[in-house]
Amino acid sequence: MPIKIAIVDDKPGNRNIIRSKLMHHSNFGITLTAENGKDFLDKMKSLPLEKQPDIVLMDLEMPEMDGVDAVTAGSYLYPSVRFVMLTIFDDEEKIFNAIKAGASGYLLKEESSDNIADVLNQMFETGVGPISPGIAYKILQLVQNNQVSLLQKQNTEKEKIPFNLTDREQEILKLLVQGLLYKEIGKKLDISTNTAKKHVMNIYSKLHVNSKSQALALAYEKGLI
Repeated sequence: MPIKIAIVDDKPGNRNIIRSKLMHHSNFGITLTAENGKDFLDKMKSLPLEKQPDIVLMDLEMPEMDGVDAVTAGSYLYPSVRFVMLTIFDDEEKIFNAIKAGASGYLLKEESSDNIADVLNQMFETGVGPISPGIAYKILQLVQNNQVSLLQKQNTEKEKIPFNLTDREQEILKLLVQGLLYKEIGKKLDISTNTAKKHVMNIYSKLHVNSKSQALALAYEKGLI
């Protein structure tokens, strides 16, 4: 059964581009498109349960209701639906507001068809939200520059909390927050993709998180990396 996708973007051209990228892969089906957050919520009300999306690709900046407000409402009304933000870094603060609102991951609009398919498949299979390498790098910059209070390091030295991570898991965590996918981690460490995936699942379990963005935030907050 295809993974059901909703696309929410105020620009028809962007919606068509994302649809075209997904349609290169037979395991995706577009079940809903909307031009803003309000339009999305209105359409969800009349959508049969069996057609409700598994994953919503949500633009950040939209008129009437932007992506942050739509995710806040959508996460409450439809807890089984996963929200992935589409962004071009117009507003870093909105990125972090969306994390707090319930977004599970982030993708750049210019991501390739194969990369979008890869991270969405990974998300559907594991429940772990995607975060593209470009987003991960930007978050790292923001954290290191103390630009965002959500991830801001304290000036005083914090005691490191290991969360019982093994040396290998700490190594993989550092690669994970750089935005590497399972297969890229596996290639870099000369282990199989499945082994890398198992390590990542163990890391999330020990950290009590379910997305890369949450793992990155916790890793910096607790001094894990």
